[in-house]
Amino acid sequence: MHVRTLVAAATVAGAIFLVSAAPPPSTGPYAQVSPPPSTGPYGQVSPPQGFTALFNGKDLSGWHGADTQDPRKIWALSDEERAKTFAASLEDIKKHWSVENGELVNDGRGLYLTTDKDYGDIELLVEYKTVAKADSGVYLRGTPQVQIWDYTEAGGKWNIGAAKGSGGLWNNSAGAPGKDPLVLADKPFGQWNSLRILQVGARTTVYLNDKLVVDHAIMENYWDRKVPLFPKGPIQLQTHGGEIRWRNIFVREIPPDEANAILARKGDEGFTPVFNGKDFDGWAGPVDNYKVQDGTLMCKPGKGGTIYTRQEYGDFVARLEILIPPAGNNGLALRYPGQGDTAYTGMCELQVLDSEHEEYAKLDARQYHGSAYGMVAAARGYLRPAGQWNFQEVTVKGSTLKVELNGSVVLNCDLSKVTEFLANHPHPGKDRTTGYFGFAGHSDPVQFRTIRIKRLEAGP
Repeated sequence: MHVRTLVAAATVAGAIFLVSAAPPPSTGPYAQVSPPPSTGPYGQVSPPQGFTALFNGKDLSGWHGADTQDPRKIWALSDEERAKTFAASLEDIKKHWSVENGELVNDGRGLYLTTDKDYGDIELLVEYKTVAKADSGVYLRGTPQVQIWDYTEAGGKWNIGAAKGSGGLWNNSAGAPGKDPLVLADKPFGQWNSLRILQVGARTTVYLNDKLVVDHAIMENYWDRKVPLFPKGPIQLQTHGGEIRWRNIFVREIPPDEANAILARKGDEGFTPVFNGKDFDGWAGPVDNYKVQDGTLMCKPGKGGTIYTRQEYGDFVARLEILIPPAGNNGLALRYPGQGDTAYTGMCELQVLDSEHEEYAKLDARQYHGSAYGMVAAARGYLRPAGQWNFQEVTVKGSTLKVELNGSVVLNCDLSKVTEFLANHPHPGKDRTTGYFGFAGHSDPVQFRTIRIKRLEAGP
């Protein structure tokens, strides 16, 4: 829970392993449940299949020391400066961290053990044992934190939520999902506790001792709540106030297809497919400029125009997967009237773009992927590399627009409040309350699949 400020370094292979949001099923995207890890004779750590040991049971290889500090300060350093910073932290680490019988032991003081490597989407397994009045946690992507603390009244922190137990995202805003654990799952002092954490984008699920305590909640960016959690960052083992022991620390990096499946499965009730994967039944506009290939909808190279659903929508949520080729450009037509340029005649064109391609290095911020084109800029850095499938959810409610890309909210705005436009070009359609959903092709073979929409009201 507590956050301090400074950086340092030690060395042990870093990783973080995240898990799903309900008792683990036997099949499906949440079925990444491996046999329990084992710790053999001293120095022999055996990770579950598909996992990597972050702690080798012998020393601190792969770790450095750091306090609670905005990781962007470390990322801004040169490789040489970063190496020196990490090395300098080892002096403090040696004073407060040790290895005993294959366990990591901290005396309740000093810098936090921090992975040298940065991690994005992960599944993390870790066991810990602590003492009365201790306070600790697991930082994800250099950000506090999955909370660990004394849940008893004698611990002295019931006034700030300790009675609810460990495992919550304690640094989320008051009342935000995930801040408080769903159940009290801590074991008595002297017993080992097990954490399983699944993180896809900012979507975070935590099991404590096999009980679901955080269910697919957004982990807020403690360093700047106006932007999403960083795409990647180190895993940190926080400690202060009392001895804590750690063992069986294993991580698995979640590949994009699995991450997309996890995001698609959660909260899928009420969605209806609007593309059948075979033809353009239910679609209007210049459909001859598009094609269906292997279950995907694609703009033909050199062609374009806006195709759209024959059904109109008012307030709705759309979910789909998007694959952008190098330098690819397209757009989502929201509340499109069926004619004209959707960026201006519709509520907006939600940009679809290979944002990091050198061809687009000098665009206006309001022209990159996920942006309400020409009106409001989306956060960058959350799009997968060209050629990989992205999972995107778009929520249109009244004049508000929210875009969640690969598990991170990159845009959350109210178009009724926009008064400044790119090139001073008016957007007369931005206040539309109904219209069609579609794709605004710009000559590039951008692909779409699993296109589903849920109405948020009766709709036309």
